[in-house]
Amino acid sequence: MTSRDLRTLPKAELHLHIEGTLEPELAFSLAARNGVDLPFTDIDDLRTRYDFTDLQSFLDVYYACMAVLRTEQDFTDLAVAYLERAAADGVHHVEMFFDPQVHAANGVAVGTVIDGLRAGLDSAAERFGITGGLIVCIVRDQPVASAEALLDEIGPRAHELLGIGLDSAEVGYPPSLFENVFRRAAELGLRRVAHAGEEGPAAYVWEALRALEVERVDHGIRSIDDPELLAHLAEHRVPLTVCPLSNVRLRAVPELAAHPLQRLVDAGVVVTINSDDPSYFGGYIGDNYAAVASLGFDAAELAQLAENSITASFADATRKADLIARVRAWAASA
Repeated sequence: MTSRDLRTLPKAELHLHIEGTLEPELAFSLAARNGVDLPFTDIDDLRTRYDFTDLQSFLDVYYACMAVLRTEQDFTDLAVAYLERAAADGVHHVEMFFDPQVHAANGVAVGTVIDGLRAGLDSAAERFGITGGLIVCIVRDQPVASAEALLDEIGPRAHELLGIGLDSAEVGYPPSLFENVFRRAAELGLRRVAHAGEEGPAAYVWEALRALEVERVDHGIRSIDDPELLAHLAEHRVPLTVCPLSNVRLRAVPELAAHPLQRLVDAGVVVTINSDDPSYFGGYIGDNYAAVASLGFDAAELAQLAENSITASFADATRKADLIARVRAWAASA
């Protein structure tokens, strides 16, 4: 099966940090537009920093580049650039993470971010037929009080968002710290997801499920270390949004062949495939599906992963049924 075939497979992307789609060329273009000095001499110098040793080494570069995003138009341009790539990769629905606390530290209001990203999504809906929405992420290594204040700020616009998530440096910042934040978010009608079990232990996945009552777990690969947790995820059909190339680039697994993806699938867990921060991790969602195919997954198994991404999404029932029918048509012709 060719990469081109995989790019025609209809799919949803559920674990995508829009700031992590910032390509070096756009980063330098926006830096020039906004008069921002990046701590890199040029595009080639920036790319040399992509040899990450762990999650924190990535975050250092990631947050430095985010400083170029200043205006509503910047966020629209960023979203449109990603969504055009996503459309070419067969993405029909996307649930996009964004980090307003980091932008606030750069003097950018959360309303500017939301308005710019929503304009990009509206453009994609018109141009490519992509549906989706925004998931506001809490930066877990910032004070809990900052997360509470963010929730106060977005409250009046909660109806414009899909959900709330939890991201950034995991170890030492367990999900339970944000139990009250997620309770309040649920009262606002926001769906709940959280990063857990990427670098942190399986115990963090349990916390995300029990304390935050999440509906999906982002990453979750350390669940493989706990048979009871695996059985719980499978029985309750709790999806994992797995990002294979990200896990390799951040050394969460030593190599692709060592990834627990097959074991998670064999355990009956609902696994979805996503790209995380594709500009930094060597591939967008089509590349991640190609990586999974290289592990020996056949067309039927890849189609099941794509169908999982749709059933695990927060799209409405009519949209899900339409996209599932498209996936099954692809599988029948593969």
